[in-house]
Amino acid sequence: MHELAHLHFADADASYEDARYAVFGVPYDGTTSFRPGTRFGPRAIREVSFNFESYDPATGIDFSLVPVTDLGDLAVSRLPEEVVGQVADVVGDIVGDGKVPVMLGGEHTATVGAVRAVRPDIYVVCDAHLDLRDELDGTPYSHGCVTRRILESVDDVVIIGARSGDREQFEVAAEETRLYTADAVRERGITAVLAEVLGEIAERRAYLSIDADAIDCCFTPGLGTPEPFGMTPLDIREVVRTLAPHVAGFDYVEVAPFDSGQTAAVAAQMVREFIARHWIAGR
Repeated sequence: MHELAHLHFADADASYEDARYAVFGVPYDGTTSFRPGTRFGPRAIREVSFNFESYDPATGIDFSLVPVTDLGDLAVSRLPEEVVGQVADVVGDIVGDGKVPVMLGGEHTATVGAVRAVRPDIYVVCDAHLDLRDELDGTPYSHGCVTRRILESVDDVVIIGARSGDREQFEVAAEETRLYTADAVRERGITAVLAEVLGEIAERRAYLSIDADAIDCCFTPGLGTPEPFGMTPLDIREVVRTLAPHVAGFDYVEVAPFDSGQTAAVAAQMVREFIARHWIAGR
């Protein structure tokens, strides 16, 4: 029987037992507040991953030789707090088996579960939005509350690329996080910002989450909550390349693939960048 659809990430052909990296998708957009569609993100990311050569010229790595497995998609609940629990269970198993979780979203809510399971010392997120609301639309597990929930279990939170949030959220961010706005990234340069973030991470356990809308929507318009005047795809690539060696868990979320494929293509390449840079660091 011929394979009719790419339901796994390209080159993710290792068995679970042999894999160092375990990819899985969370096709959920149940708390969407503006434009739905991120439930289709994981599939779009996987499909476009087959567009790329398995050889990565920047590292000299051939992805077909890196032990990656794709576990498929979670059969998600409708309730966001249950989705968080499902993700925590899966990531807990992956981490417990000595593997690195790589999550494809889906809305950002899933990250709360992944972080709970990885239990990092420091959480770094690239996001257009602060996501520091205590609740939104009647739930504390909305996509707009992600960073607030993570602050309850992780002391050190770094936000890069934010440019949206109400006054109260910006006050919380100033007091309880290390915030680099999109304007700060533009003014200072991503290299200078990342030098500081690396100093914060030092030898500690880190988790990295990339919300697709950290990137200016004029570059990658497949977003549920698009914001202009953001980071560039090259900025995000620099974040992933620089931080990947220090990270115990990674996700790329909030891809809503109703554009011409740009947003999913960037996401797929960032997953590859993460795996390549983590792998050559020998972590």
